[in-house]
Amino acid sequence: MLACALALSAAAEDSLLSGDLLSGDLPGAAPNGGDLLSDELLTDDAATDGAGAGGSDALLDEDLLGDDLTSDDLTGADLTGEDLLGGPAAEDGQSGGANLLGDDLLAPAAEDAPEKAPEDAADQPDSPAGPTPAEMHADLFAGAGDLYPSANECATCHPRQYEQWSVSQHAYAQLSPVYMAMQMTLNAKLAGTNGDFCIRCHNQVGMNLGESVYASNLDRHPTSREGVTCVVCHRIDQDYGRISGRLPLQEGDLFAPVYGPSGDAELKRVLDRPEEYRVVTDRDESGRGIHTEVERFFELTRPGFCGSCHDVTLLNGFRLEEAFAEYRQSPSAAAGVTCQDCHMGREQGVATGYDEGPAALVGGVPTASRKLTNHYFAGPDYPIVHPGIFPHNVEAAAFKTLREWLQYDVDAGWGTDAFENAVSLDRPFPDPWISIDDRYDAREILDEQQRRLDWAAAERLELLRNGFKLGRIRVREAGATGLAFEIDVANGTEGHAVPTGFDAERLIFLEVEVRDGDGQLVYVSGDRDPNGDVRDSHSLYVHDGELPLDEDLFSLQSRFLVRMERGGEREEVLTPNHSTTPQPFVRPETRATTIYGRPRGARKHKMSIAPGDRRTAEYRVAAEKLAGTGPYRIEVRLISQMVPVNLIAAIQGVGFDYGMSPREVADRVVEGAEVLWERTLEVDLDPAAGAASGRRGADQEAFLPGAVR
Repeated sequence: MLACALALSAAAEDSLLSGDLLSGDLPGAAPNGGDLLSDELLTDDAATDGAGAGGSDALLDEDLLGDDLTSDDLTGADLTGEDLLGGPAAEDGQSGGANLLGDDLLAPAAEDAPEKAPEDAADQPDSPAGPTPAEMHADLFAGAGDLYPSANECATCHPRQYEQWSVSQHAYAQLSPVYMAMQMTLNAKLAGTNGDFCIRCHNQVGMNLGESVYASNLDRHPTSREGVTCVVCHRIDQDYGRISGRLPLQEGDLFAPVYGPSGDAELKRVLDRPEEYRVVTDRDESGRGIHTEVERFFELTRPGFCGSCHDVTLLNGFRLEEAFAEYRQSPSAAAGVTCQDCHMGREQGVATGYDEGPAALVGGVPTASRKLTNHYFAGPDYPIVHPGIFPHNVEAAAFKTLREWLQYDVDAGWGTDAFENAVSLDRPFPDPWISIDDRYDAREILDEQQRRLDWAAAERLELLRNGFKLGRIRVREAGATGLAFEIDVANGTEGHAVPTGFDAERLIFLEVEVRDGDGQLVYVSGDRDPNGDVRDSHSLYVHDGELPLDEDLFSLQSRFLVRMERGGEREEVLTPNHSTTPQPFVRPETRATTIYGRPRGARKHKMSIAPGDRRTAEYRVAAEKLAGTGPYRIEVRLISQMVPVNLIAAIQGVGFDYGMSPREVADRVVEGAEVLWERTLEVDLDPAAGAASGRRGADQEAFLPGAVR
């Protein structure tokens, strides 16, 4: 990995940690563009090692990384311990270096953030590294709105679709700091030769505009930041079948044709009634502009359209994501139920039909009623960024820039009566938020943002509960030899396996506790280490021997397995196909992968559950742990978390967008985890009884409202 990382420094034009990665005017930023990972933030003597003030190679310098990183680069303590950053983690009182980086290493203390506003970019000295990203892209972006209109323009006539999309995973696809760090880490390991393979599905507009894969979202074109935005689906005119991203978007401004499932009959009716709908079709005429043509593109209604991005096969034949391939072999496909039927219908994850209503409100006047699709597309991901920048919001975008929103302290209560009535007159605020009226106006916007987030959470929970089912607790033994029980986890959908997609980074697991009559915990599985990881083989605390391996853990997270040079296999968090030569380019497989169905050096151990199938989790509590008073209470919770925390540890070296620290990212990931189902059962032990004896209580099923754990 060290050779992979060092190779990046030679690629000056695509420098991974140059000023275009993270903006220099975030809280705690160094003044010269390399802020988040700059040398002075990491170690006092880093600047003497030849790095400039910009810190473009701060975490890629050999002296900082140390040799340990090459020997066990994915789970070793050096990822987050003193070998990486020169000791601050150990000084925090944590042993063994297993803890994630603290906020104070990569970002200012939380209590300092509101007090000290970052300098405005315009007031900062010119960077010795050259022009800022905004300056470099100014010419490129000048006419980008004429090529790819923003969803904010579509919102004028399509408020329902916009609001659903604005809080969706499609809308979050490019803004996610976890995804951004992951794709940059892969390029770091591969000397940039992975290119835009990942980002071209998450951000087709940005890649067509020629944006850098390393640029911060703060410096991207507004439509680019929208990820899978309106034009990504409604400006496609050809069915290219199963390809990975790079869709052929048709360029054009708001007035250019769009593509839909039913053609332009209703549009023509609207255009024939200008006195009723009051629209303009001339680019030079002031008024409510409208696209002048809707071409019928029936492929939008077919699963193959989704498969363009939701089946991902790497160039070496590795099948990374197989959602569409799973669907094609599913009972749903055989019955003619489409992806759209389950994911764009009335209920998330179940084909229960569609809503009816107008597809547009033109000047407040509805168009004719028709089938309405849900543009939320629920999935397991959830946002962890500032609510001022996500969900997408027309009013928020017009009110403040992303950088300014990042300076608004939501948790302190800015813009609420409780805070504003108590704040002292000399309390300093960042320049964009000096006005109390601005703070109140922002709070109104954020209240609307929270409403959308709450709606999205309910939709997401509905999808996950439809996809995952938890059976009842079955006691197999409750006597002198101990307590044994089991429970089933089943796939509730017939459309694909669960989890699906990037199943190697989806954490679905059972948390199991057994307590005696006094409430004392006598057994636990599925608990978390101090980083927020379950105690599997990738937990840094387990790897360092500070906590025991959870041998009873039930997890549906698939695993990457790679072949070692001298035989055998090992699990890896990220497994790019690279050469061990000094130039770690992506290498195509030398043998026909169609023979094996995968590259010979790597495979994925799938743990997902096929449609109509189930898996049984078995547990045993030894008799010596059951010395307390009864009855014993068994509690089982099925928990969904979008990614494991150990992934954050594996990708933290490139930094996270918006000035977020690894600790902050990890905490928010864990906070967003949801309990899908919960079961409880009380059991009385009979010491004189044999196996499968003892009195059972009633099995209780709890339908939780999305509890955060």
